[in-house]
Amino acid sequence: MARRVRSGRSGAALVIALGTLAAACAAPGGNSPQPQATATSPASAAPACGSAPITMSGYFETGFPLPKALTTEFTKQHPNVTWNVREDQFAVITQNAPRVLADNPPDLMRLPQVSELVKDDLLKNLDGYATAFGWDKWPASQLEQLRLGQGGRPRGEGSLYALGLNMSMTGLFYNKKLAAQIGMSEPPATLAELDQALDKAKQAGLTPIMQFNGGATGGLAFPLQNLMASYGPAAPINDWIFQKPGATIDTPANLQATQHLEKWIKAGYFQKDVNAVDYATMMSRFIDGQGLFMFNGDWESGNLDKQMAGNVGFTLMPPAEQGGKRAAMSAPLTFGIAANAKNADCAAFFLNWVATDKRAREIGVEIGGSRPMGPADAYMPDVAADKVTASTLAAGADIAKDDGAMDFIANATGAIYAKSWTPNLQKLVAGKQTPQGLLKTVQSDYAGQLEGN
Repeated sequence: MARRVRSGRSGAALVIALGTLAAACAAPGGNSPQPQATATSPASAAPACGSAPITMSGYFETGFPLPKALTTEFTKQHPNVTWNVREDQFAVITQNAPRVLADNPPDLMRLPQVSELVKDDLLKNLDGYATAFGWDKWPASQLEQLRLGQGGRPRGEGSLYALGLNMSMTGLFYNKKLAAQIGMSEPPATLAELDQALDKAKQAGLTPIMQFNGGATGGLAFPLQNLMASYGPAAPINDWIFQKPGATIDTPANLQATQHLEKWIKAGYFQKDVNAVDYATMMSRFIDGQGLFMFNGDWESGNLDKQMAGNVGFTLMPPAEQGGKRAAMSAPLTFGIAANAKNADCAAFFLNWVATDKRAREIGVEIGGSRPMGPADAYMPDVAADKVTASTLAAGADIAKDDGAMDFIANATGAIYAKSWTPNLQKLVAGKQTPQGLLKTVQSDYAGQLEGN
């Protein structure tokens, strides 16, 4: 499940100085008036939070400290703004999103897949804010995954409906002390070397991979997509996630990846109760030293630097062949504003502050472990080389260089994660599904969900 101010001032400070204009700005959105700022308007017309007391409503994901740390710092800098935050596990947010956005619309919400939410007019169109704050001048790749066409399709182009707190990325964390026990002094450079390390760990009586796969969000989707990155290019997978016509997940390369995952399962490289383990339990066990590797995202870097100081490393999934290009799940930690949010302008101001304020960007790196979104020349804090966060930031730069960023396969449709990927991966573990059957079933469910919408 992966986050630059110009030297001497922040974009937020500029708007604060002109905060009296906030009341004059209408809340922008596809189904509401656009803000007074236009493509030629001065930056001073950007909406803000004003000076009157505001209570912001938020719906965030349980167990992730970054949003709370950011909202706490925001209130320090803007004492008139307080937060009333509800938290749920991501699986619950995925199921509840349409009802919550319709019945009790939050000002700011952690979002699951957004196509159906846009189709049903539940999310604020952010194009007006993008113009007012200058988001459309950021690197286009930061916003591509958050753009949707008319009616929610296709993804990757059209209007902006969300923003990220950072650019999150997944890969392999590893326990350095356990790695030393099997003679692993450097992370594997190829998929074959990773297989060798897993086998050595198994022979040494260690759990090779600590992973979660219980509940409604199957964590084996993480190693599966990483294996897909080893066997094939990122573009066809993104095409499928973005609902491009004719795209399919059932490809020869993805079959090889799924067969490789099945080989790991049959070899006993995951803990025996993987289908009963949730995310929190996986994290607790890994921190406790109960597994060599863990497929997870850089959002845990700050936590692991605290909990396992000096004893955890990070590497991108190795390619199938030496020197091959690397790819990874890399997507914004997505937040959106409800179409009928009471304090939409302040929510948009907060999102802009996250990307442009110096302290906010430091929090994004220190706690989120990822590169914050924002202007290409924005401030980046220094990170000590011995921190795992330094490794995740360097890996993010490698992915950008190789053009290897993929969105998460769970984001292809609103229901594909809970209703197709998860049960089929759980069946694969139980020996009740084959790699070929898994991909064909997921593709069939995907097509049916697209037809139903």
